[in-house]
Amino acid sequence: MTASPSGSPSPTTPRGTSVPTPPSSAVPAPLPPLVDAAGSLSREETQRYSRHLIIPGFGIDAQLRLKNARVLVIGAGGLGSPALLYLAAAGVGTLGIVDDDDVELSNLQRQVIHGMSDLGRSKAESARDSILELNPLVQVVLHEERLDRDNALSLFAAYDLIVDGTDNFATRYLVNDAAAILGKPYVWGSILRFDGQVSVFWQDRGPTYRDLYPEAPPAGSVPSCAEGGVLGVLCAQIGSVMVNEAVKLITGVGTTLLGRVLVFNALDMSWRELRVRPDPSAARITELIDYEEFCGLPPAGSGDQASGDADETVPTVSVDELAGLLAERAAGRADFDLLDVRNPEEYAIVSIDGAELVPKNLILDGDVPIGNARAVYVHCKSGVRSSDVVRFLRAQGHPDAHSVDGGILEWVRRIEPRKMTY
Repeated sequence: MTASPSGSPSPTTPRGTSVPTPPSSAVPAPLPPLVDAAGSLSREETQRYSRHLIIPGFGIDAQLRLKNARVLVIGAGGLGSPALLYLAAAGVGTLGIVDDDDVELSNLQRQVIHGMSDLGRSKAESARDSILELNPLVQVVLHEERLDRDNALSLFAAYDLIVDGTDNFATRYLVNDAAAILGKPYVWGSILRFDGQVSVFWQDRGPTYRDLYPEAPPAGSVPSCAEGGVLGVLCAQIGSVMVNEAVKLITGVGTTLLGRVLVFNALDMSWRELRVRPDPSAARITELIDYEEFCGLPPAGSGDQASGDADETVPTVSVDELAGLLAERAAGRADFDLLDVRNPEEYAIVSIDGAELVPKNLILDGDVPIGNARAVYVHCKSGVRSSDVVRFLRAQGHPDAHSVDGGILEWVRRIEPRKMTY
C-alpha cells in the first residue's frame, strides 16, 4: 500500500501533479448529487435515520438519496470493514461487496466487521451478516470473485459509486481505469504502518489516480501491510473519512476531496492536504490493460503474495530440502549461507535456527554485499521477498542462490509446528 509523503520510513510520495494546498486556496465548488431523491421514507426509516433528518442542510432529501444509492465496496478487509459498516448505518440502500478471500485470525486486529466465529468463512458472507445485523434494511449483493479486467466493467456498471479498499497497485490502477471508462466516481483510501491517504477520483470532473501516480512504483519497493504492518485503528480513521466522502458524493452535501489528497500521520496526529490536478497531456483512459505487467509483477497465480507461491523463474528449494541441508551443515558436510530477508520485527516473532537476518532492502540497496564463494539460500515470510532477493543476486552474477518456497510460514507448518506464526 502507499503511505503518506510525510517522512515516515515507508511512504511512497505521489509523483503526479500534486502540490501542497496553501491555506488561501479556493475551495472547490460542491458537486451535484450523484443519486436522485426519489420515493419516501418509511416510519422505521424515519426513526432509524432521525439524527440525519434533523441536520440543517441534510434532511429527508439527502437521506432518500442514500436510500436509492448503489455503492460497490472492493474488499471487506481493513478499509472495507469500517466503510461497509458506516455505509450501512448511514442508510445506503444497496451495498455490493467484492472479495474472494476467507477470514483469518491475523485479520481481526483491524478488520472489525469479522469476529472469531467467522474464522475460515468467506469475508463477503461474514461482512453481509454483520451489515444485516446492523441494518436489515440494506440490500447486500455479494461478488465472491477476484476483481480483474474481465469482470470490472460489468461489476462497476451496476453501481453509482465505487469505494476502493484494495491493497495493491495493480488492482488500484484497474479500479481507476474501469471507473474512468464508465464515467463513475470512486473513493480511494490507502494505509500502511502509521500513515494513510484518502481522495476522490473522477475522470472528466477532476483528476484520476493516474494523475497522482502516473507510473507504478518498482515491484517490491513498497511493502504490503502483510510485510510492513499497519496500525489497526488507522483503518477506522481512514475508512470513516472514505465513507464521509461517499456520503457527500451521493447527497451533494458539502465539498468532496476531488482534486485533493488528504494525508494522515497517526504518530503526530497531523492531517495534510495535497492538491492534484489532471494532466492535460495524459491520454484519455479508454481500455483496460494487463495491470500485472504494468506494475512489473509476475502473472496472476505465479507469484501471489497471499498464496506464497514462489516465482517459477527463480530457483527454489522446499522447506524439507532446507531442513536436510541444515542437518548436513550441522554435521560439517555442507557449507552455505541461510539468509532471512524479513524485517527485524518479524524476525523477533519467529526465526529459523541458523539463519542470518539481512533485511531485503539492505541487500537490494547494496548496503550488505553477498559474496559468491558459497551457496546462498534465502527465505522470507512466504517466498515473495526471497524471490526478489534471489533474482537480484543472480542478476549480480551469483551462481548458486535459491529461494525457500513458502518461507517461514511453510517451515513452521511442516518442520517446526510448535513455533510461532503470524
